[in-house]
Formats: sequence, C-alpha cells, structure tokens
Amino acid sequence: MGSYAVFLRGINVGGINIKMADLREALKTHGFPDAKTLLASGNVVLSSSLDEAAVKRECEKCLRAAFGYDAFVVVLAGGRLAELVDACPYPPDDKSTHTYITVSSEKAALDELEAAGAAVEGTELTRLGPEALAWLAPVGGTLENPMSKLSAGAKHKAAATTTRNLRTMVKVRDAAKALETGRPPAS
Repeated sequence: MGSYAVFLRGINVGGINIKMADLREALKTHGFPDAKTLLASGNVVLSSSLDEAAVKRECEKCLRAAFGYDAFVVVLAGGRLAELVDACPYPPDDKSTHTYITVSSEKAALDELEAAGAAVEGTELTRLGPEALAWLAPVGGTLENPMSKLSAGAKHKAAATTTRNLRTMVKVRDAAKALETGRPPAS
C-alpha cells in the first residue's frame, strides 16, 4: 500500500466547479477510503495498493461518473513527489518570484512545453524529472508569464499537464508522507 498525490486538471475554473467535500466523498465511495483534499484547487492524497497508472484510471473514471466532465488527473507516488519537490532549485517563498511546478503524465508533452519555454528569452526553468518542470514567475506577473500562458494553452490542457505553486506541492508532499506514516504533517 502506497501513498499517492492526485492533481486534478482544470477544476473550479471554466465552469467545472467541484466542492472539495464532494470530491473527497466521491473518491471515498470509489475505493479510496482515506482520500483527503488539500486547499480548494484539486489536490488529493490517498493510499492504494494499485499502481500509479491504475490510480489515475480509477480517479478519472470516478470523476467522470460523479461530476460529468472529461476529467484528467496527474498522479504521482508520494515518494516520487517528495523527490521532485526536494530537487527543485528555486525557493518556495521569495519576495520577488513565485516558483511553480508543472507536472504531466505524458513525458512528450512536458518535453514540448520545456522546449517552448526555453525558447522565450528570460524564462527560467529547470527540468526536475520526466514528469515535472519547475519555473519562476515574478510576483504579480504570473498570468502574464510566458510559461503560464504556454502551460494553460489548449495543447497542454489536452496533454494532462497541471501546474501548482511550490508551496502547494510542499503541503501535498507532507500530507502524502503523513498518510503513509500515519503521523500528521508538521505545521
């Protein structure tokens, strides 16, 4: 039995509104009895004896049935999420920049996103692994940032990529670890 982080793509924007209590309940009744949501942006930790691919399939199937939309999620094993967060060379908190991590279940899509971002002058990004890319945006300029615009484009939405602030990823990592160890996350 392992812990997993499940990142939902595109909820609570664009007309797809899901209450976290409803999401948690749907997952619990679909075979993930210890599912926990974090924040209100589609971050879930759960444990399962299934592998990563099967957790992804089952979560997408559950979301499609419960909420009636074409759901896509990115699933990372708790230990792998910890490795990616620890590998990020950028700070979680900085007065001038925000750190983001884009994760994808499709390596080729992330390769394309990385190449497109690297082609934009002044873009700072680091590949953390085949499934994750870290990048910086100036405080107050996230929506105008080239990486933000690239990752939000239709091409990358279809590729099951999603982006979270590094502070959020740290909280999800800690919750996944707590789920696995049975100890509450440090505050």
